[in-house]
Amino acid sequence: MAAPRKHRPLRNEFTAIIERDDKWFVAYCPEIPGANGQGRTKAEARRSLADAIALILEDRLKEGLRGVPANAIREKVIVG
Repeated sequence: MAAPRKHRPLRNEFTAIIERDDKWFVAYCPEIPGANGQGRTKAEARRSLADAIALILEDRLKEGLRGVPANAIREKVIVG
């Protein structure tokens, strides 16, 4: 019998594409359409992008759960 698979903590990891635009850094995430960030430094742009991703995912969850019947089964799915 195979050893049971150990579960790792779920980590939300996304790709940040960061480009310089004159005095600003702009960032976007190809996996999350509409997620963009900006900042005077790369770190600020990355943080801004992370905030945008979190807001978009939170909104998608709320929207996705709208209208779900009360008796529907809701479970977590772990990917990895």
